[in-house]
Formats: sequence, structure tokens, C-alpha cells
Amino acid sequence: MHWWGKEGTKQTIIRTIPCVGVVILAVALASDPAADEKSEIRKVLDKQVAAWNRGNLEAFMAGYWNSDDLTFYSGKDKRHGWNATLERYRQRYQGEGKEMGTLKFPELSVQPLGSDYALVRGRWELKLSKEDAGGLFTLIFQKTKDGWRIIHHHTSS
Repeated sequence: MHWWGKEGTKQTIIRTIPCVGVVILAVALASDPAADEKSEIRKVLDKQVAAWNRGNLEAFMAGYWNSDDLTFYSGKDKRHGWNATLERYRQRYQGEGKEMGTLKFPELSVQPLGSDYALVRGRWELKLSKEDAGGLFTLIFQKTKDGWRIIHHHTSS
């Protein structure tokens, strides 16, 4: 008999230690806060695309911070505030003779900037009946009481 108990117990312990290590590693990877944040942000963007493609600008705008401090930059145009940003989208895509088309984000990169902010870079494509449009965008997300929201949007064609 050995100090660790009955014969064979040593082999059982030796075989168990790697299994415990694998379980600990799996739990650590499964609860990666950065991965959770990236997933939540991607869900916001997925909901925006779905809302856009249904023609629902108000639902699309739910991904933005509903604040006068929201900023939206496009070319030479600067807008401040949620309402001003919504109005820009309405004029550009729902005005007389305009169409919303079909939106997609074929490229997305989400980079957490601490626990409450994230930088998102991507490409947008808009399929329209007459001609397609597209470009690059950079978003700054903030974790708010309502969840992750875009607080700054910069886009180019």
C-alpha cells in the first residue's frame, strides 16, 4: 500500500489531472467576456441590417444611442443627435424617388476597448434597383443601460 491509498489510485490521479485541466480551460474559454461583448455587438448590427431590409428606419435606429450627443459623420456632412441622424437617413433613403435597397455588412471587425466601449470597422453594401452603393465605416459602441449602442458613426462611400 502506498501513501496515496490503494494500488491503482496513483494511475487514476495521473489520468484525472489532465481531464480536470481540460475542463477548467473549456470553462475559461466559454466565459470569455470579450467574446460575449463581440457577440452582443454583432447582434445589434444584425438587427440593424434586418430592420433596414424590412424598410423600418426606426427599428434600424434602435442600434444608435438615443441622445443629442450621438455623432454621425459622412463625407463633409456632420450630424449631432439621434433625431438628426434619423432625419438624414429618411431624406437620403426614404425621400421622394429614393429607395432603401438591401443592406449587408460583408466585413466586420469588433475590437473591445475596455469593458464599456468597442471599435467596429467594416464595409457596407447597399443593393439598389438602379445602382449599388457601398463603402467603409467605423463605429464606436458604448455599453449603456439599454445595451450596446453606437455613439459615433463615420462612413465613407
